[in-house]
Amino acid sequence: MTSPSVKPAAPERVDFGRTVWTWRRTGTALRVDRRSVLVCAALVVTVAALGILTLGTGSIRLTPVQVLSALFDPDADSRDRLVVVTWRLPRLLFAILCGAALAISGALFQSLTKNPLGSPDVIGFASGSYAGASVVMLLIGTANYLAVATGSLIGGAATALLVYLLAYRNGLAPFRLVIVGIAVGAFLSSLTSMLLLSVNPQQAMLVATWGAGSLSGLGFEQLRAAAVVFVVLLICSAGVVRPLVHLEMGDDAAVALGVGAQRARLAATLVGVALTALVTAAVGPISFIALAAPQIAQRLTRSPTTVRIAPAALTGAAVLTGADFIAQRVDLPVGVVTVCVGGAYLAWLLARQYAGRRG
Repeated sequence: MTSPSVKPAAPERVDFGRTVWTWRRTGTALRVDRRSVLVCAALVVTVAALGILTLGTGSIRLTPVQVLSALFDPDADSRDRLVVVTWRLPRLLFAILCGAALAISGALFQSLTKNPLGSPDVIGFASGSYAGASVVMLLIGTANYLAVATGSLIGGAATALLVYLLAYRNGLAPFRLVIVGIAVGAFLSSLTSMLLLSVNPQQAMLVATWGAGSLSGLGFEQLRAAAVVFVVLLICSAGVVRPLVHLEMGDDAAVALGVGAQRARLAATLVGVALTALVTAAVGPISFIALAAPQIAQRLTRSPTTVRIAPAALTGAAVLTGADFIAQRVDLPVGVVTVCVGGAYLAWLLARQYAGRRG
């Protein structure tokens, strides 16, 4: 009796002639989109270049060689290490982290709503997080990071639930969700303004300055806590990507593929709100990164969906790092810079949406 022949494992192979790179080994295949890899690599280089430029400019100017030496050489000049590592590096890392978190949140919500306007700052979730954090700081009277983060998360989640209930009419139309979210966001912004006017000027000034979205005054202690939460949420966001891609094909197709539509939407909403709340609690509300970064990443990668985590996160990091570089040069909070640039982008996007609906 002869033993059955065993087919040898296919050797590892990289196909450079296709739009994807494919690794085949031991009967399994891993397909990676070539353009996405190249775009991500270019974005990493962009973030690194902007980081070196940011770390080296200011009242004390340093050359790129001095910056790299201060970062990686323990025997570097003590003054350079003080300026680069102690003073400037935490702000840069916060810009990268917050930009990535906002971009991922925007990608999740734009996929959920199937609308490029469906970002947390447009549909009111960021306003809800800001309102929740403001209540904690003004009415409870504490600026503790954990308390502010909890208030921000509760405010964002409550706003998401309110928008969902108001927009639901025998189903959830994406455009209706966006319109209701804009209205709820405007209402919450008015309530927050009214709350600021009801407290003493010192408290109001503190919250208003924080509400402009600033990366100033942040150190490694706050960064460590934010980074741990971000890593957890990043893992969670990676887990909801595939169900969202299936949902973009329609609920019937998603259910046929074994996706629980409502459960997937709830999970993606919670992760998106938590990412927005994380940024809001740490640095205040920063607008338009969540709106623009996923769309930029989608166009760079030519992807059919916005919910590509790595390109969106790196795009958000690059955009916010660049905005913070400008903010430091003109001595303004970074949130003011993103509003100035993002307002023009939002006007263009609204005009394009309106033209598309008329056509």
